[in-house]
Amino acid sequence: MNTNQTDKGLRFHELHQRPGAFLIPNPWDAGSARILAGLGFEALATSSGASAGVHGRRDGKITRDLALAHCRAIAEAVDIAVSGDLENGFGDSPAEVAETVRLAAAAGLAGCSIEDSTGNASQPLYDLGLAVERIAAAVAAAKSLPFRFTLTARAENFVRGKPDLDDTIQRLQAYERAGADVLFAPALPDLAAVRQVCAAVSKPVNFMVAIRGKSFSVPELIAAGVKRISFASSLYRAAITGLIEAATEIKQPGTFKYLDKTMTTAELVKFFPG
Repeated sequence: MNTNQTDKGLRFHELHQRPGAFLIPNPWDAGSARILAGLGFEALATSSGASAGVHGRRDGKITRDLALAHCRAIAEAVDIAVSGDLENGFGDSPAEVAETVRLAAAAGLAGCSIEDSTGNASQPLYDLGLAVERIAAAVAAAKSLPFRFTLTARAENFVRGKPDLDDTIQRLQAYERAGADVLFAPALPDLAAVRQVCAAVSKPVNFMVAIRGKSFSVPELIAAGVKRISFASSLYRAAITGLIEAATEIKQPGTFKYLDKTMTTAELVKFFPG
């Protein structure tokens, strides 16, 4: 831990305290992180789906060591705070989750998210009691660090086949009582649900823009009470869509019109000073 990390942690915390909402885009590697920082974003977050894709794997299929190494590369590439998407903490027990938080800080992150999904299709969410114990352990680990580390707790109901808004809110309220700094329920179905979640808790709420038909404008989200807006793997998917379209044009008609839409090398390298 160094002074720079202390500054990043404090600045990240302060972003959650000011009026309105802030955008926290999700790079997929160090290069995309530098580009996003160069465009003026104030903080970044990793995406487990994008991180897995970079390594040629599906979401949820990389190890803790690999995920944290990827987080470290992104955090070291920029001078702004980075929060890590650390899935369920890479372990079922509260002790394993706490260790993941400590390792996240050692990797240079200013915060991380821990979700309540088990990875088990027959029981996709942890029982509430264990879920709360896991978040409490993560909070205790975060508070033991020598700098301000922002812990986000995720209720995964709507992405794990348990689309129950009442249970989602109950879980988020329990995670708030356990000490989570930020609350997050991905894939809420509509703005009414977003408003209900924001009204039910007092801590900042993160909204994920990533799903067609379930992503709303920044002004709408601010009006609903959202504090932080992230983008999951959507920017990575946008980049990969461009890759596939360009490669398909090369392979099939044999033309190169995609070049008309790309930045030149000189335009791109301005984001990479060293």
